Amino acid sequence: MRNTVVLFRREFFSYFATPLAFVFIVIFLLLAGAFAFYLGGFYERGQADLAPFFNYHPWLYLFLIPALSMRLWAEERKSGTIELLMTLPVTLWQAVIGKFLAAWTFAGVALALTFPIWISVNYLGDPDNGTILAAYVGSFLMAGGFLAIGSCISAATRNQVIAFIFTVVLCFGFLLSGFPMVLGLFEGWAPRAVIDAVASLSFLTHFASISKGVIDLRDLLYFGVLIAAWLTANAIVLEMKKAD
Repeated sequence: MRNTVVLFRREFFSYFATPLAFVFIVIFLLLAGAFAFYLGGFYERGQADLAPFFNYHPWLYLFLIPALSMRLWAEERKSGTIELLMTLPVTLWQAVIGKFLAAWTFAGVALALTFPIWISVNYLGDPDNGTILAAYVGSFLMAGGFLAIGSCISAATRNQVIAFIFTVVLCFGFLLSGFPMVLGLFEGWAPRAVIDAVASLSFLTHFASISKGVIDLRDLLYFGVLIAAWLTANAIVLEMKKAD
């Protein structure tokens, strides 16, 4: 645990050693505010809630989180520092978890900095703060899911641009898996159990449930299993690359 914490601190503070952290946070806050108050029609709706704000989070994360995750391992492999990292007294799993938690915490900081929007809504009306809090939890879990996928893809390539593109495509597939146009591809030939399984993979389905204030154990398990599965794949990819 101590090694994981040390690596976590190293990775987390490294974000703030370059303009990357500030650029990411500023872009995220500007887009989140624009989606909440303008594209989401907050004032036109005449309703004190943050539904428009959270409805756009999956699409914000679709591009911003891959931009954050693409450097996790691709940069280490390209610069050759991954060999140095592997010689340190840390296990492969400690390295994977430490780097992932650092990136997830950074994404959480960016999300937490949107609290003025929450305060503004409370000033303008009387929202259901329990629902808003649940939506924040769901958004944070969804960011972790995106990051776990991005971390695995980043470990598979030295090129950050390739890691970004493949992560976007894969995460886009997870977003659309619950849409009728995707499920329609399976209807007529696939068993109902297969169709339901594909639909259950959708980020949108599970996030929408939590963002309505309903924290279901199944939704929490979905994100937990998803993150664990992709981090396991991340470790396997690194082990294979180390053997090459």
